[in-house]
Amino acid sequence: MTAGCFTEAVDAPTSRPAGPPSVGIAGHTTLDPRALYFVSYDGLVNTASYQQDGILTHGGHQYAAWYTADRRALVARRDVTGTGRPWEVVALPHRLSADDSHNTISLGVSAKDGRLHVAMDTHGNRVFYLRSVPHLAGGAGGPAWTAAAFGEVERSLCGVDLGDITYPRFLNTPRGDLQLSYRTGHSGNGWSELAEYAGGTWRRLGRWSSAAGRYTTAFGVSDTRNMYLHGIGYDTRGRLHATFTWREDARGGAVLCHPGGCSNHDTGYVHSDDEGRTWRTGDGAVAAVTGTDLLVSLDTPGHVVDPLGVDHALINQEAQAVDSQDRPHVLISHVPLRFTRCVSDFAAQRRTHGRVFHLSRRADGRWRKRELPEPLDDHGRSRLVLDRNDDAYVIMPRGRIVTASAASGWTDWRTRHDGTGLNAFGEVLVDASRVRTHDLMSIMYQEASEGTRPSALRVLDVRTAASPP
Repeated sequence: MTAGCFTEAVDAPTSRPAGPPSVGIAGHTTLDPRALYFVSYDGLVNTASYQQDGILTHGGHQYAAWYTADRRALVARRDVTGTGRPWEVVALPHRLSADDSHNTISLGVSAKDGRLHVAMDTHGNRVFYLRSVPHLAGGAGGPAWTAAAFGEVERSLCGVDLGDITYPRFLNTPRGDLQLSYRTGHSGNGWSELAEYAGGTWRRLGRWSSAAGRYTTAFGVSDTRNMYLHGIGYDTRGRLHATFTWREDARGGAVLCHPGGCSNHDTGYVHSDDEGRTWRTGDGAVAAVTGTDLLVSLDTPGHVVDPLGVDHALINQEAQAVDSQDRPHVLISHVPLRFTRCVSDFAAQRRTHGRVFHLSRRADGRWRKRELPEPLDDHGRSRLVLDRNDDAYVIMPRGRIVTASAASGWTDWRTRHDGTGLNAFGEVLVDASRVRTHDLMSIMYQEASEGTRPSALRVLDVRTAASPP
């Protein structure tokens, strides 16, 4: 299979544009004046935007996690019910093991027992995991916010050994249970897997993607790959949506027009209506059954929704969101054909020519792709947030915010905040969980520094509101 290149045509709006939503600054706090700072893979370990989640809200509190200057893992919370209480910080019994920006901290909450779960410091190694005592994340009147509430670090999920993993992502199921998405194997030869926490215990559900298949270009052949998730999460009806790109094994420059490029290609989509056990393509055909030999692969018919070949600096693990009508939206970024057909320097050419694209699935199942007018001007990833009106907010590197209205069919993109004054380095984290109920989103970012000099880690609270027509 050889992926084709994308088409830059756009659809006309289906209704008169109502104007993109505005934003306003609601607050600004400092989590840590001296957070750990080192640049690895052109990113920071505290603000790799694919974390799911590094900052989240549950039960009247907002939670955030990071590594401080002495490499200690910290977790903090603040009351967001209007009390005005400051962040409460707890030091966990773990220090970052490697100067690797992949080794992020992910947080999750199991709603049924009110436990806060922490998975961290893993890039092809066994996870460092903690879970709190019950009801710590259950709102006011719970256990004391202390290190003792988290216990000791484990190298498994309460005895369930996942082996060597990368990219742990927590997600909440419709039944109130918790799942962990993660990768086994490595870049260019790996598998997407799921584990599930229910009734107080974890169990491994197994693989649902495959590394198998043959990808051929004019420059070579790849026989293995891995799936990189742009996002994975549930909608209001309980459907689990997953969007992704493939990364080919390109050792020695195989399949690439130039060894300085990147072997990511295509945007894929599958969904599950049984909490990740059975996966289907957009037309309803079965694509995989988790834990069996039937897995989503390069050769799965109908899974590609935006064909794009290698050589275009497509980045992996960008962003996904689901709107109030349970339609998936995806954010991707790459270098368009109008600039070059052969990217020879992935990071540099993304900075000079990279553009961000919004993909949305229409009611008829077809996908629409639109380019945002704000140039990427960075190597890294952006985040996507949808408010209760389904208006879209793209939070770009360095805290820039570009918005579009649902009424326009997401065609009226406009820059609403240019990040001036933040001095943010690259990618940011976003807590989107407060947006639909409180019209607020929190942006967690770290200030730019030099070498390994620590810098401030901050949270910017942004008020969202739809503009009048």
